[in-house]
Order: sequence, then structure tokens, then C-alpha cells
Amino acid sequence: MPTIIKSKHAIVSKAPYILYMMFVDMRNFVQFLPEDKKNDVSADYDSIRTTVQGFNVGIRIVGRTPYSGIEFKDDGAPFPFGITMHFDAAGGDPDKTDFHIEMSAELNFMMKMVLGSKLQEALDKIVDTMAAVSEGRVPEGIDPEMLRKAKENGYFN
Repeated sequence: MPTIIKSKHAIVSKAPYILYMMFVDMRNFVQFLPEDKKNDVSADYDSIRTTVQGFNVGIRIVGRTPYSGIEFKDDGAPFPFGITMHFDAAGGDPDKTDFHIEMSAELNFMMKMVLGSKLQEALDKIVDTMAAVSEGRVPEGIDPEMLRKAKENGYFN
């Protein structure tokens, strides 16, 4: 039985289509990586692959619902998982998005005990970061260079 992890919801001060376009092409992620990490990553429109602690790990987009959701699935990982990002209109304001993430993972008991809360924290941090950056705040732990590149590419102006 899969473990379901749901992030918190946050209002992001960008229209749903802008957030969707950020995540719809896996090549977008490579441009935000530090230069010393880019050599270990390969990406195309649908997938991204890298090696983490000796494990070859990949993620593939398996579903796109224009401007409202993107579904990702593992493409080689220590455990099977799927992630869905939701970009919902926020209360009638076309320039704001109710952003949240759901993850389904096949975790055995030990992995659930070790990773469960860390996965929850990671999803919540992604949501909080998107909301903060959209409002011009730089959250702790965010590389200012990455934020500069995102602004240059029109994601957070």
C-alpha cells in the first residue's frame, strides 16, 4: 500500500500558467543547478537523470494538464514514487495560484520511519519557497544565483 504525502497549500503570487511553464520542461531544472553539478545531470523535455550517492535516479513526466497539473513518476530510484504538482486558480485572482504537491511512494516500514517526515518537510519547503520567491522574499537556504537565473528567465519578475 503506497504512502501518500500531501504538502501544505500556499498562495503563489504568479498565475497558474507561469508556474506550470516552469515545471513542464525538465530541461528548465538544469539551468538552476550549480555549474559543478550540471555535468552529472542529463535532461530532455520529459525526463531528468542524475547519480545521487551511487544511485542512478531519474524522474519522468507522465502527465500534463495544461496550466493546472503535472504528474511525475520515478524513472529508476531506490523506491517507486509519483509526484503531482497542482496549480489551482486562487479565489478568482488570475495572477495568484493555490500551489500544492502530492506524493505517493512505495515505502517499506523502515523507509517510512526514516524518510516519511523528511519527504513531508521537502514538499512543504518547495511550496513555501515558491510562495516566498513569488513575493520577492529569499528564503533561507536558497542560492541567490539560482534566484537571479529564475528572474532572468522571467519566472519571478
